[in-house]
Amino acid sequence: MQLLTLCLLSAACQQRDITPYRLDGAWTLRHVEHPVGSTYDFSLDDRGTYCSIYDGDSMLHVCRMAKTSSGLVVTPDEQYSVTLIDKGGGELLYMEDDDPHPLSLEQDTILTIQRNGVRFTWVRADDIFSEWGSELRQLIQDDLEHSSGAPNRYVLSAKERQQQRTIQGFSLLIAIIILLALFAVHVALSNRRARQRLQLQLQQIQEVKENRAPTVKQAVEDVENEFFASDDYAALQRRMASGQTLRQEEWDEMERQLKRLYPGFTSQLRGLRPMSELEYQVCLLIKLRIAPKDIASVLARDVSTISTVRSRLYAKVFGTKGGAKAWDDFILSMAR
Repeated sequence: MQLLTLCLLSAACQQRDITPYRLDGAWTLRHVEHPVGSTYDFSLDDRGTYCSIYDGDSMLHVCRMAKTSSGLVVTPDEQYSVTLIDKGGGELLYMEDDDPHPLSLEQDTILTIQRNGVRFTWVRADDIFSEWGSELRQLIQDDLEHSSGAPNRYVLSAKERQQQRTIQGFSLLIAIIILLALFAVHVALSNRRARQRLQLQLQQIQEVKENRAPTVKQAVEDVENEFFASDDYAALQRRMASGQTLRQEEWDEMERQLKRLYPGFTSQLRGLRPMSELEYQVCLLIKLRIAPKDIASVLARDVSTISTVRSRLYAKVFGTKGGAKAWDDFILSMAR
């Protein structure tokens, strides 16, 4: 146990040793201390300060910055290539255009750099970086590339930024509304096509019934009468009345009997609309003329639940309210 604890502590120490230091982001100058003892404090809201923006640990953008009620007043200053070197043991070296400076970083929020004996203390400014970081970097880079020598001052308006965010938010809202409208149209068209397919299916079922020759109708009735008078059907009714649940192979056999008795029934039923297993089984039992109370018993449901299933199926298929008896009559009329 002690050995495991020592291993975990060692791993934790090693993890701390390899934790990377992160300069990426914005830092504002807070305090300057000279070797002779003189010090200067800086504040964004007072006479302004300097802001350093790092691109990772490779590029530094520096500007003079003051924060006013209307936004930020920015004067681009300089741009450097930088390198952060971890010498180990907490000793860091900061290379600024190949000029080395000692550096310390406290809790990733306070940065101290020494240049020619002068200590510069910077504090992380995540609020400025998240709000203005990209714009400041681009502004400093563009100004230094096209500068005529005289410093230029820029005002980054908080009001304009708020208006921009409002416009972006409004544009996003409009885009969402358009997407929702397109989705609603898609759903409406899909439902319309589904209703058309269903109507065609119902029409085909009706046409098959109407166009069936009298001899075929009589043959179907004879097969029905023979089946419903058979000992097998009587045994099935007794099984249903006992309330015993059916095994999967018994459901499969029942479906085979129905396909023999009514060759097109199950395919027509599946083609009407997607059904749950419960809905499909209810329809099979209706076709076999099993009483609703026995259907409920076999499927371990309340009679009211079975009635609701039948009424809901009628409404879904025909698009109008109908009772459970109306759905039973429709099922009994299929494939006859």
